[in-house]
Formats: sequence, structure tokens, C-alpha cells
Amino acid sequence: MKHSIVARLPFYYGWIVVATAFVTMAVAVNARTSFSLLFPAILDEFNWNRGTTAGAFSVGFVASAFAIPIIGMMMDRWGPRVVIPVGAALVIAGLVGATYVATPIGIYATLGVLVVGGSMAMSYISHSMFLTHWFVKRRGLAIGIAFSGVGVGAILLLPWIGRIIDGAGWRAACITLAIAVGMIVPLNMILQRMRPEDLGLKADGESHDLTKSHTPSPDPVVDKEWADKNWTPAMAVRTSRFWWISVTYFCALFAWYAVLVHQTAYLIEVGFDSIAAAKALGVVGLLGVAGQIGLGGLSDRIGREWAWTIGLFGFAICYGALILLANGPSVMWLYIMIVAQGGIGFGLAAIFGAITAEIFPGQRFATIFGLTSLAGNLGGGTGPWVTGYIYDAYGSYLPAFWLCIGMLVASAAAVWLAAPRKVRLVAGRAKRRQAKLSG
Repeated sequence: MKHSIVARLPFYYGWIVVATAFVTMAVAVNARTSFSLLFPAILDEFNWNRGTTAGAFSVGFVASAFAIPIIGMMMDRWGPRVVIPVGAALVIAGLVGATYVATPIGIYATLGVLVVGGSMAMSYISHSMFLTHWFVKRRGLAIGIAFSGVGVGAILLLPWIGRIIDGAGWRAACITLAIAVGMIVPLNMILQRMRPEDLGLKADGESHDLTKSHTPSPDPVVDKEWADKNWTPAMAVRTSRFWWISVTYFCALFAWYAVLVHQTAYLIEVGFDSIAAAKALGVVGLLGVAGQIGLGGLSDRIGREWAWTIGLFGFAICYGALILLANGPSVMWLYIMIVAQGGIGFGLAAIFGAITAEIFPGQRFATIFGLTSLAGNLGGGTGPWVTGYIYDAYGSYLPAFWLCIGMLVASAAAVWLAAPRKVRLVAGRAKRRQAKLSG
């Protein structure tokens, strides 16, 4: 009985790690996403053009991109109990500082560099650096559940922030968000851990689980020589897979954040009121709960490449619906846009870290993942700026939306060329391979 309890401890504490991440993500990512709600209010007050204003988000993303490898090294050295509170402090400073500025440079430095940049230390990328260590067989599902906190936070937080902006102004909304971010600091300092080994435990789902020793787990490794290497950043960057992963992330985040930043302004432009536009952003986040849990769990069965392609298809449908909304407000196309973006597209977040983890596992994973994520952040920063620039040049978002669809196609091609399935199979594929060999 004692051995049975010990063997299950990784399972129990692993889900404490997931629950802590769930709450953190609910606040941290939506503090960054709220820029889409602040965007129209800032435009109205200062009368800047859209390219200039959206540039704050882009500058933050590009600046933070170069900090991500540093975050990876910090995560490898000190873990989330240090890295996440540091990120929270930067976001709080940015939100409070934004209430005192009235120039594009000031907004760039506060809502851009500090808020967007600081959020990288406590959002999708940073959590992917350590959540992958806690689960093997249920990796996609566990990360999907943790990241689904973003959706719950979106439906609770974003409409509330929208009401504050309408009633008390965007500066009051910034202060409210700063208080919310401050509340997640002690939670992470007390509960979060980098690896199960930090508590003398092992990852749930590994074959050493004593309760399942009579039925050994199928061997997921396809390329043993590759999988057994002690990968370092210097080794990784000399492989084509590293660069295909980088292209995968760049193109996907280009399209993801282009719509995230501009959709509220676009929906208002085509005829929806500001409350409906804010609710749409919140419901997208809520449906992201189903998208991240569903696509994350599905990726454990069908493979990361197929799941990633499905998520990209969700964003492609979203852009198609937005293009059709140019003819005038349509509740049907609005619903299709919301469901496709949140219920399918947002599922990409659950697979993001798993792709790199299965190709470049090891003690330096966080640093390597930080380098591949640098490309993703460059895409996430470039997308909103290019979209705003195209709007200012042509007076329409439609050319930018078509460009984003092209970026989605490029991301799908790149993930198949990176081919994590040729290094390590997901649990569902490994079981099917074992059954085929046994039969």
C-alpha cells in the first residue's frame, strides 16, 4: 500500500502544478489580451492612427522575443517560483505606469515593453517550459487544462474590464488589472515547482509507475539516436528541425495576434457596438477552454502535427468569417468566427511546448524552447503591426486577413517538416504501434 501511494504522488502534485498554472494563466494572459479592449479607448483619446497605436503591442512582443531565451535560462536555473513573480512585477509596473503617460513612446514602454514583455514570464511560453516535465502520457491534456484558465479568465475578466473602460475609463481598468496580477504572486511562490524531481517525485505516466509495473508502457521513441542525445542550445540550432519549429511558431503567432489585437476595432467598424465586441473577445477566450483541453487531449492520441494543423484550420475559418463580415454585421458569421477561433484555434496553445519538448528533451529544454519561441514572439509582434500598417495604407483589413491565411498555411507545412512524430510518438500512436507489432 505504501508503495502504491508513493507511486501516485506525482499524479496528485502534478495536478496541483496544473491548478496553479490555471489560475495564473487566467489573470496573466488576459492582462495582456485586454490591450484589444484598451485599444479603441486609447485611439479615441489621443487620435493616433491605428498602426502607431497597435505598434505598442508589437514593440512589446518584439522586445520580449529577445528576452525569451533569457527567461528560458532563468527557468532552467531558478524555476517558476522566481520567474513568474518577476514577470508579474513588470506587468504591474507597466499597467500602473501607463496611467501617467500620454505619448506613443510612453504607451510603447508601459503597455508594450513592460506589460506584453513581462507577461511572457508568466504566460503560455513560460508555463510550457516546466509543465512538460510533470506529464508524459497525458502531456497534451494536462497543458490544455492549465491553459484553459485563459478562457475562464477571459469570460470573467474581459467583460468586467470592458465595463470599467466604458464607465471609469481605460486608466481605471489598468489599475484594476494591476491589482489582479498582484494576487497571483504568492500562489506561485508557495505552490509552483519546476520538476517533479524537486520534490523527490517522477513524472506521471512514466513506465516506472509501480502501480502499473505489470503492464509496461509502450516505447514511444522512434529515433533512439536522436532522442538519447543530451541536447544543448548550440546543438539544436544546427539542426533543420529547430528552424522548421521556428517557422511553425512565427507564422502561427503572426496570424493569432493579428486578429487578437484588431478584432475588437474591426467588429466595431463593421457595425457591432463596443459591448458586443468586448463580449465576443471574452467568449472566444471561454471557448478556448474547450479548444485547449480538447485539442491538447486529442494531440496525445493522433499526434502533434495533426492537432496543430486542425488548430490552424480553426484560425483560417475565423479569418474567412471576418472577411465575410465586411459586408455588414451578421450574427451568424460572428458566431462562426468566435467558435472557430476559440473552440479550435486556441487549442494550439496546448501543443505549443509539446512540439519542442518531444524533439529536444533534456535539462536544457527551457533554454532551447525559449530560442524557438523567440521566433514565435517575433511573429506575434509583427502580425499586429503589419495588420495595422496595411489598414492605414489601404483603409481596409481585408488584405491583411488574406495574408494571415497564407501564414497559417505556411505554419502547417512547417510543422510537418519539423516532424516530432519521427522522434517520439504520442501515447496513442505508441499504443497502436505496439498493438500492430504484437499482433
